[in-house]
Amino acid sequence: MRWVGRCGECQAWGTVAEADAPAAGLTKARTVATPARSIAEVDAQPAASWATGVDELDRVLGGGLVGGAVVLLAGEPGVGKSTLLLDVASRAAVHGRTVLYITGEESAAQVRLRAERIGALRPRLLLAAETDLATVLGHVESCAPDLLVLDSVQTVVSDAIEGSAGGVAQVREVAASLIRVAKARGMATVLVGHVTKDGAIAGPRALEHLVDVVCQFEGERHSRLRLLRAVKNRYGATDEVGCFDLSDTGIVGLADPSGLFLSRHDEPVSGTAVTVTLEGRRPVVAEVQALTAGSNQPNPRRATSGLDSSRVAMVLAVLLRRAELNIGGADVYAATVGGVRLSEPAADLAVALAVASSLRDRPLRRGLVVVGEVGLAGEVRRAGGVGRRLAEAARLGFTHAMVPRGTDDAAPDGMVVLEVGDVATAVRAALA
Repeated sequence: MRWVGRCGECQAWGTVAEADAPAAGLTKARTVATPARSIAEVDAQPAASWATGVDELDRVLGGGLVGGAVVLLAGEPGVGKSTLLLDVASRAAVHGRTVLYITGEESAAQVRLRAERIGALRPRLLLAAETDLATVLGHVESCAPDLLVLDSVQTVVSDAIEGSAGGVAQVREVAASLIRVAKARGMATVLVGHVTKDGAIAGPRALEHLVDVVCQFEGERHSRLRLLRAVKNRYGATDEVGCFDLSDTGIVGLADPSGLFLSRHDEPVSGTAVTVTLEGRRPVVAEVQALTAGSNQPNPRRATSGLDSSRVAMVLAVLLRRAELNIGGADVYAATVGGVRLSEPAADLAVALAVASSLRDRPLRRGLVVVGEVGLAGEVRRAGGVGRRLAEAARLGFTHAMVPRGTDDAAPDGMVVLEVGDVATAVRAALA
């Protein structure tokens, strides 16, 4: 401590007064405006969800949007995020809710043209093209919307934070400000997020922890099928998947997408096998096709589409060693039908039988569906949800099924089920 007679700011004499420093580690208690009360007395009505009108989206969200909830929708460019949210905003406006759509990537005229194309022109759907956070909050203050859609969070900047748009500090500040406003107003908010080259959500990982729901919108660029998955959901389960069909006139939900992933043949064709995959809790019937051809190259080609290349390579090695199929000198091409991506191990047996069928040039039995994971020792392992898988296959007209040995699930009425313990037995039974 030393004597100071003159202020260093205003240069006035005798204006500096001594003050006691606050004690370290002590925080002054603040008066609580709303006292704590019993949890049974808390009103749960504000957390009730309301349907968006898009059934597949409501399935993933757990019933619909919740007032005050913040949803982060991420996906690759061109996958259909803006089209889906514009349709959701239009349906909410039809039901009397005020919707504010903020676009930071496109002009208002571009969004208007898309809305006209999909039939989303509604009086209660308000549109603004802004990239400044303060201006966005001003629109929220003046419009008092029930639903806010921001496309996208990486394009908005705050003057209070240094850095360019899309930076870690900017994205965190913009998201935190919108979350505070959404919670205070009870306003449902949907934020559109970019993804990186690896498919992860761009920006800080803390953004995923701040929001209530994180959804991934997936789809192949050359396919009309789109899948919506919930990575995080505070209001519902994360094992539901929504299916959509993207066309020139908009995007529509697919309540029964299984027919999209099957080919139509007048006669049985070799190199094809049908399996049932679980997309969340939804069983989807899909077809695997394989083609083998002789090769003069020292390293035969292995090409896959819609399948995990590493798992296909493992299945080929098991067929070569455990089932004694001579595929070492053949090119192998494996693909799925309809652009669906099969990543779960339960599709291994279908890949193995499709390759064996193509190599022997003998088609599988008509009406046969196969489910099972192939192990390195050649065993066929059990898969989960076999009962639901077979029920879906029976609904589509399949009469025979090949499943792993020891499967406890009951088979549907009228379906003949064959249990196999290893891949060699499965190949002999399927090609008999």
